[in-house]
Amino acid sequence: MRLLYQDEYFIAVDKPAGFHVHPHEDVRHRVSRDKICLYHARRMMKQHVYPVHRLDAGTSGVLLFALSSASAAKVCQLFTDRQTQKTYQAVVRGFAPVAGRIDVPLQSDSSGEMLEAETFFERLGTIEFAVQVGTKYPTAQYSLMQIKPTTGRYHQIRRHFNRISHPLLGDAYHGDSRHNRFFREKLQIDGLCLKATKLEFKHPWSQEWVSIEAPPCEKWKKIQHLFHSQGTLSFRP
Repeated sequence: MRLLYQDEYFIAVDKPAGFHVHPHEDVRHRVSRDKICLYHARRMMKQHVYPVHRLDAGTSGVLLFALSSASAAKVCQLFTDRQTQKTYQAVVRGFAPVAGRIDVPLQSDSSGEMLEAETFFERLGTIEFAVQVGTKYPTAQYSLMQIKPTTGRYHQIRRHFNRISHPLLGDAYHGDSRHNRFFREKLQIDGLCLKATKLEFKHPWSQEWVSIEAPPCEKWKKIQHLFHSQGTLSFRP
């Protein structure tokens, strides 16, 4: 894991896709320590660290750890009080709206209660392939999105975009398996296409504005090149 930010209170790392933030709460789901960010962060800092927010295993990007329990309490409160600004990028199926807001309530994964959830988005680019994937449309269309959730519900971005019929590519739970297969086998882009690109907040101690960005990984460089090459590409399987 690459270190993105460090001070005496917390660190931020660039989480790789496929890594879990901490051990699974259900002991039946065992995860190798080599795939757990918490243990890598402890070895990196040579001390105990405390996770203060989560990213799905398939999501890469900015991940924050506190360096003490007192710091963890302060930073966790920022997330609870929605005093952080989180920015993601994702690839979704279809030509999504240019910009918009999704405010569909989502069911809690623990209590089953319906909770308010809000996600803002902006379309950064589109691409179209002259190949039929599935049976509904003669071409395959995709959008590169910039996403800013204001709440932090379980799988919020993935569930919200599925609700507006633009599921994320590589999402095995809420996505489209045919388009996932096309990206994986034909474009050689595997896994969930979701990256936490930026995290911003007012530092609880210095009161300075902190902005932490994750650089593009190899997968995201490939995605950006795909969308920036031209608006429409002809693809032959």
